[in-house]
Amino acid sequence: RFARLDIDPETITWNRVTDTSDRFLRAITVGQGSEEKGMTRQTGFDIAVASECMAVLALATSLSDMRERLGRMVVATSRRGEPVTADDLGCGGALTVLMKEAIMPTLMQTLEGTPVFVHAGPFANIAHGNSSIIADRIALKLVGADGFVVTEAGFGADIGGEKFFDIKCRYSGLRPNAAVLVASVRALKTHGNPPDAEN
Repeated sequence: RFARLDIDPETITWNRVTDTSDRFLRAITVGQGSEEKGMTRQTGFDIAVASECMAVLALATSLSDMRERLGRMVVATSRRGEPVTADDLGCGGALTVLMKEAIMPTLMQTLEGTPVFVHAGPFANIAHGNSSIIADRIALKLVGADGFVVTEAGFGADIGGEKFFDIKCRYSGLRPNAAVLVASVRALKTHGNPPDAEN
């Protein structure tokens, strides 16, 4: 199948990724070099948290699960309209090797000395906007039956919160015992759409 993918260049959905937010890189033209043989096309850069790989990392439950998910990512469409995946290109394994260290959460601490796992952070407006299932499971195991774990559920109850309950909790099987909503009086007032919302 690899030799006959017949990818339509106009349907390539994967952008390059950088960890530097540079708006001028959002739209670029590639293939202008003499070695590219006229394969010019429009593409762009995403920042790392906007990458589908970041969303996969946060939902993965193991290295093998991450490998499977990375391989299933659709990267383009053939001229016949068939989806082309990372595994079709033969790069699912290479993606996994590149990210095998990333699957391990980073242990840090707050200023008060509380341990914190920092792991993954996909945008909630394009992905599920939650930290990783793996970090939550490790934290739950470390605190034991009598402990508790606080996890962030994206930004906004309408984006990160809903996706936390609808995607992350359903897939992971984890069930929260409580939810904390942080809201300012100004935000509540603005969402009520009063005539003096700016004051």
